[in-house]
Amino acid sequence: MIFPKKLKRGDEIRVVAPSTSFSILSEETIAIAIERLEREGFKVTFSKNCAIPADMWGSSSIAHRVEDIHEAFSDSHVKAIFAVLGGFNANQLLTHLDYDLIKNNPKIFCGYSDITVLHNAITAKTGLVTYSGAFFSTWGMKKEFDYNLDYFNKAFVLEEEFDILPSPTWSDDAWYKDQEKREVIKNDGFFLLNKGYAEGTIYGGNLCTLNLLQGTEYMPDISDAILFLEEDDLLGTLTKIEFDRDLQSLIHLPQFKSVKALVIGRFQKKSEMDIEILRQIIATKEDLHNIPIVANVDFGHTNPLITFPIGGRARVEVDEDVKLTIIEH
Repeated sequence: MIFPKKLKRGDEIRVVAPSTSFSILSEETIAIAIERLEREGFKVTFSKNCAIPADMWGSSSIAHRVEDIHEAFSDSHVKAIFAVLGGFNANQLLTHLDYDLIKNNPKIFCGYSDITVLHNAITAKTGLVTYSGAFFSTWGMKKEFDYNLDYFNKAFVLEEEFDILPSPTWSDDAWYKDQEKREVIKNDGFFLLNKGYAEGTIYGGNLCTLNLLQGTEYMPDISDAILFLEEDDLLGTLTKIEFDRDLQSLIHLPQFKSVKALVIGRFQKKSEMDIEILRQIIATKEDLHNIPIVANVDFGHTNPLITFPIGGRARVEVDEDVKLTIIEH
């Protein structure tokens, strides 16, 4: 694997829009995000096409999005690339990307949700470790951001391995609509589903998005992997059904027989997924009975978010307690 260089003060972070355009962000969100990143010592620049909405999904054209990604990787001043936010159509870009250019200009590439297809495809095609973590837009959150910043620094600034610990609180509110009215929920911590010990290479992200890669040259080999999986609430209460069958689809891959562990992100409230339903889903799948599984981890479509490396390595220890460690990032 190719690990990009860590960030230091003065480094330039380029903002790109591989899915939804920058144009939907409020001026307040943009201003807070820039100010916070600059306070951490970074220079923020924006790709030239990131604010152009051109299609029914609010994205710029394929050509514009690809141009911005290529330019960001080519620019020697840029040390990290942040997606604005997610969307629905980043997989349109896969056949248009220059993977040799990306491999020869390794740098941090961060986002989540729809960006899952780019993370896993780039890592599969180039060996470059990519990162699931906060969007540029997430940095525009006025309150409840400290946990995000902590794991940003652990993944992108510091060199040593780090433990993933549960956040004290979490939220699933439309914070971008009202920055002052926040609905904060006490965190119940990790959910222990199966005991065991494993070390392996991390793949995953948003499950239904990852599954878009199945059967293509862009799907990573998940042999010996620790899979970090989460699902959004786009289908509301049907999310439970969608997660079940998407997980089953992943299990049908031949390489899944050697998957080492599952780490499942927190579900949104509207999904109505709770620990007992999740236990029932896991119980129906014999392939999962002998690997460690932990859920309710701080990644997915709620806040806050850990940052974790796609193509990096993790250790999972599940006994009476749970210990999750990112050992290579």
